[in-house]
Amino acid sequence: MTHPSGSRNESSPVEGLDSSVSADETKARRVASTDVDAPSRASGRPAAPGSRRARREAERAAARAAATGEPDSTSSTGTPSTVTAEPVAASTVTAEPVAAEQTITAGSAASPETKQSKAGRNLPAAIGVGVGLLAALGLGLFVFPYLLIALGCLVAGIGSWEVSRALKARTGIPIPLAPLLITSLALPLLAGLYGPVALSLGLTACLLLVVLWNMLEGRSHGPQSIGLSLLVVGWVPLLASFAFLIFQSERGASALLTVVLLVVSNDTFGYIVGATLGKHPMAARISPKKSWEGFAGSVLGASLVGIALCLWVLRIPWWLGLVLAVATVICATLGDFAESMVKRALGVKDMSNLLPGHGGMMDRLDSLLFAMPFGYAVVMLAEALG
Repeated sequence: MTHPSGSRNESSPVEGLDSSVSADETKARRVASTDVDAPSRASGRPAAPGSRRARREAERAAARAAATGEPDSTSSTGTPSTVTAEPVAASTVTAEPVAAEQTITAGSAASPETKQSKAGRNLPAAIGVGVGLLAALGLGLFVFPYLLIALGCLVAGIGSWEVSRALKARTGIPIPLAPLLITSLALPLLAGLYGPVALSLGLTACLLLVVLWNMLEGRSHGPQSIGLSLLVVGWVPLLASFAFLIFQSERGASALLTVVLLVVSNDTFGYIVGATLGKHPMAARISPKKSWEGFAGSVLGASLVGIALCLWVLRIPWWLGLVLAVATVICATLGDFAESMVKRALGVKDMSNLLPGHGGMMDRLDSLLFAMPFGYAVVMLAEALG
């Protein structure tokens, strides 16, 4: 029977439906509020205002703010404002390494010539610089002798600057550069033009110049500065001057080229054998990439080159070529170790970055400088034997 207004018969079903929906929603909210790890949280949806999860997150945010001293990031309703932003930020952070990795991979694929060798160098650039240096040396040896002396003075000056700069950066002791540059100019010039006697006199004068220069500056680190300056003088310009003493000998350009080629043979054969067969390091703490297998390859390869050069270029007995080759390999290896010890003590990988693929000038001179005095001794011995 229908009510005259029609309201009773139409409202009864609606009221029953509303009550059942309200009961279901109340039950769902009660279950969600009892579990803080509800699926809504796992999916990143914000907590309902006034729920237990919202209250707990507000309490945690307040505790973090009190511990770190940062302001509370919750809103006025108690709901953290960064709940929905955190997953987005996390996805941004995880995407950055992927992008960086893709950039590195693309760069290496686009420019394969920049790949480094086993020795940690850019091999094509190193070969190019080495060929250029040998070409300049040959031009000075056989075409323009004065160009060779000028190049020697320039190389000695750059090497002295590199070593003094590295020592000053590590120790903090100022090293006057002017007397070092004067010495680097004077000693090779005197050796190349006037011989060993002029070199001895020039060395004495340059040592006095270094001492007097430091004394006149009157710095508190005077003795330490003098000691470091003398180290640079004895290491770079003095040892480099022996190359010009060889150039002044009877066999001159051929003898100097022989010593240089023996040092190049030492590096080349040592690298090839060491990179393929090297397993036993000679001095792991000083130069871990130097192996006994590479050293044996250097001795064998340089011996063959030395014997051939002495027989057909220098016209001296073959055994002198063998002695010169073995001694050159030993001296060149000691020179390499000496510079490696200095660089490890100074905390640097290269003395500078002037030569692509090589590092600094001293990174190329280390073996040559130590080989020159003994090369000069063998050349003098060959002249004495006739």
